[in-house]
Amino acid sequence: MRVYILTEGGKNIGFGHIARCSALYDAFLEDNIEPLFIINGDSSVSKILRGRDYVLFDWLKEKQKLLDIIQYANIGIVDSYLALSLFYERFEKLVKLPVYIDDNKRVEYPRGIVVNGNIYGDNLGYPKRDDIFYLLGSKYALLRKEFWDVPEKKIRTSPRQIMITFGGDDSRNLTPRVLQVLSQRFPNFSKVVVIGNAFGNIDKIKENKDKNTLFVLSPDANKMKEVMLDSDIAISAGGQTLYEFARIGLSPIVIGIADNQKNNIAGWEKEGFIQYIGWWDEEGLMDKLILALEELMPYDAREKKGKIGRNLIDGKGALRVKDMILSMV
Repeated sequence: MRVYILTEGGKNIGFGHIARCSALYDAFLEDNIEPLFIINGDSSVSKILRGRDYVLFDWLKEKQKLLDIIQYANIGIVDSYLALSLFYERFEKLVKLPVYIDDNKRVEYPRGIVVNGNIYGDNLGYPKRDDIFYLLGSKYALLRKEFWDVPEKKIRTSPRQIMITFGGDDSRNLTPRVLQVLSQRFPNFSKVVVIGNAFGNIDKIKENKDKNTLFVLSPDANKMKEVMLDSDIAISAGGQTLYEFARIGLSPIVIGIADNQKNNIAGWEKEGFIQYIGWWDEEGLMDKLILALEELMPYDAREKKGKIGRNLIDGKGALRVKDMILSMV
């Protein structure tokens, strides 16, 4: 069985695509099928792909090289914000069963399977077609293997640890701003700051730490899970990490940093899981952060959000998607 996963990632575009594609990769391994990752990115992806089989090149430009690799594929999976409609039309002709991971109905896909495991996935109005099978909604959320099975999180009566995470590069320079507020207003709380491997603002972050600040450098999925389980509140952007928070039952305060997060934020806010405080460059954002933190101090508020998250995300999405793909190949 030849399975290929095409995606992109790196310092300039983040690692979200690779993280969720890794979930599918590991799901296939459960059936003793080892895919090949084909990554359009830079060397910064090596840590997140450790232990997995991959090649690194610009598959959008190096068409012949891609063709030489995937021309006998049984299953071809694409997760991209860069590929255009013409690419998908050519790709569909090369593989027996094409699979497209989508977030925002970004192109008109040719025949195959479309997967949108986002909280809003089944509300986008995808066109009904006989040659496309849709896997939509949070039951198909692609969580990393470490989040498939998690222990029940203990909700503390009084919170004592806050987690700060803004992806692999903190492109909006939010971590030092948030940490400064927490150090000033919540000095007795433990503050666990996740530092991605593409951060360029570490010196500024260190300027705002206090004695209760702990830095976690480029954590793997197991370490992220450990921090989430031990934290009471998280402060983050509005991307794929929200699905891991939901699986754990950790209450998040969310700041929007990219247009492709808008539907995600709206979907989670509608469900009542997140505390959304606004866009990264809005005036008064840090004042809203303080208010949101105060609202999450009561046990009942955090317990309620934890239940909402766990009820929506059970961690089995990647296995469901893999099983459906294999049933159709």
